[in-house]
Amino acid sequence: EGAIRAGMRFYAGYPITPSTEIAELCAEKLPFVGGKFIQMEDEIASMAAIIGASLAGLKAMTATSGPGFSLMQENIGFAAMAEVPCVVVDVQRMGPSTGMPTSPAQGDVMQSRWGTHGDHSIIVLSPSSVKEAYYVTIQAFNLSEKYRSPVVVLMDEVISHLRETVNLDEYGDIEIIERKIPEDIENYLPYKDIENGVAPLIPFGKGVRYHVTGLVHNEKGLPTNDTKIAERLIKRLVDKIEKNKEDIVMYEEKGEKKGDILFISFGSTSRAVEAAAEELKKEGFKVGIFRPITIWPFPDTRLRKIYPRFKKIFVVEINRGQLYYEVDRIVKRDGAVEKINKANGEFFTPCEIVEKVKERIKNGF
Repeated sequence: EGAIRAGMRFYAGYPITPSTEIAELCAEKLPFVGGKFIQMEDEIASMAAIIGASLAGLKAMTATSGPGFSLMQENIGFAAMAEVPCVVVDVQRMGPSTGMPTSPAQGDVMQSRWGTHGDHSIIVLSPSSVKEAYYVTIQAFNLSEKYRSPVVVLMDEVISHLRETVNLDEYGDIEIIERKIPEDIENYLPYKDIENGVAPLIPFGKGVRYHVTGLVHNEKGLPTNDTKIAERLIKRLVDKIEKNKEDIVMYEEKGEKKGDILFISFGSTSRAVEAAAEELKKEGFKVGIFRPITIWPFPDTRLRKIYPRFKKIFVVEINRGQLYYEVDRIVKRDGAVEKINKANGEFFTPCEIVEKVKERIKNGF
């Protein structure tokens, strides 16, 4: 629903647990809004297809999980280099390899950021509820169009199969960002180095033809080995995300503004963390919660402002510790940040989190 409201009119994908329901619903609903659904032969082709559809002017999306996300990485890199807007939903499951296809996990955090090779920036969003999945998907398309970048919606098996009642009318009029076609198309440069780093993208067939490549290229899109052009290009690709971070990042804060414990979690795990925080609060602890909705770029500016107010920081994830390393890098306070992890195909219970916290602080903060 969120993708269609955002204007998605092309979906290409290959069935894989636990993301298949997304493909099934797109196949059912897209024909009613004039959209196209195509099942490709694999995830490599699926990613290539949405790049082509986007270049032709359609908002395009695919969805996958672990092994399929790995196969998509080369073409995600192509989309980043060629600056092609598109949305990739990764419904995480336990890995590596085939892993446990029907079990929840959050092990793709680093892959979503660094999965494709080379210097690049990418936007990764992670919802924690059905309602938020709707809104976050719309924002994924908006950010993709605004910054001409692939955007990953990083979900997990719990969120993808969760059923909740949602009143979509509560959102009212949500801004939908569309592509802007410049008036002067005769002098159009698809990769012009403009102030915010993002030149407008004219769809193929709208009066201009231009070259698209994964090679280092000049403002016309033509391949080049000029080292100065290469330096400017890569810097622009990174800066257009990093320098607009405050426009991109989303996060949620709950609980105490300062106190004993700060929980940091994302996605479905944050639901268990909220319940655990309530239990600890009953026992007299002052607990705050910081939940990044934008995983990459990480909302480090905000975290730097709030973490000094707490004695101990716990990063809770269904993996062996990935977001933890980003938090630890930011905090830089020995012993202040600790991991609470599991990677056995099970979801965290609030009781588990409470027990682990008490165990870590039994000798004081």
